Amino acid sequence: MNGANTPQMKTIIKYVLVDLIRNRIILVYTAILAVLAVSVLGLDDNPAKGLLSLLNITLLFVPIITILFSTIYFFNAIEFTELLLSQPIKRQQVILSEYLALVSALSGAYIVGIGIPLLFLVSGTESLVLVATGTLLTLVFSSLALLVFVKSKDKTKGIGIAIIIALFFTVLFDGLLIAFIYSFSDYPIDKAVVGMIALNPIDLGRVLMLLQLDVAVLMGYSGALFKKFLGSPLGNVFSVTCMLLWVFVPLIAALRIFRNKDL
Repeated sequence: MNGANTPQMKTIIKYVLVDLIRNRIILVYTAILAVLAVSVLGLDDNPAKGLLSLLNITLLFVPIITILFSTIYFFNAIEFTELLLSQPIKRQQVILSEYLALVSALSGAYIVGIGIPLLFLVSGTESLVLVATGTLLTLVFSSLALLVFVKSKDKTKGIGIAIIIALFFTVLFDGLLIAFIYSFSDYPIDKAVVGMIALNPIDLGRVLMLLQLDVAVLMGYSGALFKKFLGSPLGNVFSVTCMLLWVFVPLIAALRIFRNKDL
């Protein structure tokens, strides 16, 4: 990165971040997460059950809201992006600055909405892991949204692709995994299933949290496999490493494509 342009990147990040923090959708997103967190944790005296409920909320809402909001934001900000590109700043630095501001706003919303209630009601390592899981999922699906944006010329098509991606990872993937397990149940597929889980960041987030709670059995077959082959410490490292790959691979690909993208 050109050091001379670093102050310009900081200026862009600050401007976009301030604008996003004032965005009503971000504020509503934060408020809804906070209400859900307080409600779920207040209804049950068992902290583990409360954390599992918040995990399910995180795995369901964070990916969908993140990829949809991010995709729409990138398309709506095209005119602003074009204005920035007319300045002596590298194309990749412009879009990277917007990405960093976006993930900061969305991650901040999740940390405030879920993290603060957890801090006061169920503080501990498990709560930190849940917040880290939600933050990683935010980074992953923001990266995927950026990739959708740079690969799509049409806003409607881009949003449609984003919806398909969200539905695939939240709903369809597990169905395909179950079909695979039943179809090849007569063969030694345990390690293959563990590898397949790495192809879904949502499942990785689920495994990461459940291994921390030592209740992988609640996840069923795949959770038990992680416990069997990797154990909790190695399973945590594996999950986090794979999720970081899900962040950086789409992001790097998007930056390279955007370098030659015609807006």
